[in-house]
Order: sequence, then structure tokens, then C-alpha cells
Amino acid sequence: MKPKPVFNKRIFWDVDFENLNYDDKTHWIIVRVFERGDIDDIRQCRRYYGDELVREALLNAKYIMQHRIDLAAAVIDEPIENFRCYKLIQSNPSLYPY
Repeated sequence: MKPKPVFNKRIFWDVDFENLNYDDKTHWIIVRVFERGDIDDIRQCRRYYGDELVREALLNAKYIMQHRIDLAAAVIDEPIENFRCYKLIQSNPSLYPY
């Protein structure tokens, strides 16, 4: 059995961190770590879940913040055009955020 990753609690500020089940909510946890975590958190995530599961979760996420899509694309070596969330943003353009 793999040792549990040690994530910063600030990533999961809105849930009960102590009872977080790393195996039931894998995709949600992976996306949350990439959105709000630092480099060490991302390394822990990749080490625990493996690159293939991380790739699948990120490519299929409905939403990732724009500046974090670029980071995720660099980490998993995929163009941003392959991300589901990027395609959704492109199909629903909105006003420029000020």
C-alpha cells in the first residue's frame, strides 16, 4: 500500500481535511491539487496517483483556472487544445474579465 500524499491543508480549505478519502475522489483531488497546490503538492499527487491517472483527470476536467491549464499542460506534456475545460471555454466565450 502506498503512503498517503502529504498535501497542504489550504488546498482543501472547504472540506473536512482529516476525513478526506484519497481513493474515492481521485479526479476531484487531482484537479484541486493542480489548481491550488504548489510544486511539492503536485509532485506528491503525481507520486501517489501516477502520471496516467493524473493525465486522465486533467484532460477530462470540466473546469481548471486558465493560468493553471498552462501549468497542467506543461506537467503532462499535452497541448491545451486537448483539455476538455479549454474546449468548453472556447465554445462559451464571455466578456473579457477586468
